[in-house]
Amino acid sequence: MRFAVAGAGAVLLLAGCSSSSDSAPALSVGAAYIPQPVSDMAAGFLTISNKGGTQDELTSVTSAAGPVTVHETSGGTMSEVTSLPVPAHGQLVFKSGGNHLMFEKLERKPRQGEKVTVTLHFAESKALEVEIPVESATYVPKTGN
Repeated sequence: MRFAVAGAGAVLLLAGCSSSSDSAPALSVGAAYIPQPVSDMAAGFLTISNKGGTQDELTSVTSAAGPVTVHETSGGTMSEVTSLPVPAHGQLVFKSGGNHLMFEKLERKPRQGEKVTVTLHFAESKALEVEIPVESATYVPKTGN
């Protein structure tokens, strides 16, 4: 009988470990694109999904292509921000007319069909490297981003 109780305790302990890792941020990136720029500046759009039970925060974006800043759009006004939340069980969406990445002083203008590599840095999670495809200047994604 004592052995059965110890075994049940071990199962509960393992279940506890399992649920705590489920609460950590679990980030992925999709729907990424950059409209082909006409100058040395470009906007970047993507969606960061968090399937974990804890919020994370996008703290910066870096790229060999040039400086990248994070912009928030609220009430039609765009402003540079130092970070944006990635909600637990939610998404941080960068879309045309909304939040976006701003590539400033591009080393060279990327062309449609090429990819621009960025590294997304977070408060809690490991950095994510993302290859963002360059689309036509008039590209409209099917998802509406």
